[in-house]
Amino acid sequence: MILLAVCSFGLANAQHLGTEYRLKKVVEVPGRQGIAADKDYFYVSDTRGLYKFDRNWNLVKKRVQTKDAKTGKFIDPLFNNPDPAKGGANHFGDIDVYDGKIYTGNEYFNLGRGVNISVDIYDANTLQYVESIPWRPESGQVEVSGVAVDRERNLVWLSDWVDSRYVYAYSLETKQYYTKVQCRPEPYWCQGIFVVDGTMLLAADDGESTYHIADNVYKMDITGAPYTGLVDGTEPVKDTPWSVKTDKAGKVVKRTGKIAGGAMGGRVELLREMTDFRRAGEIEGLCIDPVTDDLLVLNNRGTQIILGMSQGPFANEGYTKEIHEVYIYEKVK
Repeated sequence: MILLAVCSFGLANAQHLGTEYRLKKVVEVPGRQGIAADKDYFYVSDTRGLYKFDRNWNLVKKRVQTKDAKTGKFIDPLFNNPDPAKGGANHFGDIDVYDGKIYTGNEYFNLGRGVNISVDIYDANTLQYVESIPWRPESGQVEVSGVAVDRERNLVWLSDWVDSRYVYAYSLETKQYYTKVQCRPEPYWCQGIFVVDGTMLLAADDGESTYHIADNVYKMDITGAPYTGLVDGTEPVKDTPWSVKTDKAGKVVKRTGKIAGGAMGGRVELLREMTDFRRAGEIEGLCIDPVTDDLLVLNNRGTQIILGMSQGPFANEGYTKEIHEVYIYEKVK
């Protein structure tokens, strides 16, 4: 009974944010997108795959979307609907795992834009699809680069790589849009998020791999973000995320219908500059290990990235392919 009490206390007090982290080890993985952890396993997402590892990083299960060479049809389709013409998807971003389920950001992504967005949920044991939380474009979100479960408030948050000015929340209870928070200042090209102690961690691909400039991890307090939902109203029609559509007379085109009911401002602070990556590349997902409190960050190196897509290896540096690695940091304080 005493041993049980000690173990329960340890798990209850794990997964807390530190202020300083020290690199402990680096693990090469087959996926380039997201990282998540529960008390028994680690999970990695690739653009079109899910991988499950034991606590010693031995691969125990995987699902990868592939096509039959003869028919061109998907074998064991990973996405709920892989046909983009019918609202399907081709891309996972960062992931989270909670209560036996893997939460994924799911979309059809091409050259810096995402469409057909949803939160697709998979069984953490079998890696099979369970259900989806539908995206509401009226929120203003135009891409989903990562998801994070807010365990304290029963919300799931979504980041946007294309326009990282906001993060967006949906209720896990109602499966409806809940609110959004404005990131001030903006950590542009946000790739992955995680929520711990009322704080959101944001991994931003805001360095420059060509010039060996490091990416960064930020933090933002999201406690108190109120429900705002969608309301009836009128707003300008966006031509791009940063400009409005105009008619032939040069007047702003507006639409009437459901719009975002409001937002909260959040203060973004630097948590860590990732200068200890083996090479500056494309930072992706991140999480806090609930068993050890380690900070886990996934990074890709070795290829040039244009509009979020690999353009081939840095051959002049000796790279022949992109390398995916999870950096594991122990909490110093």
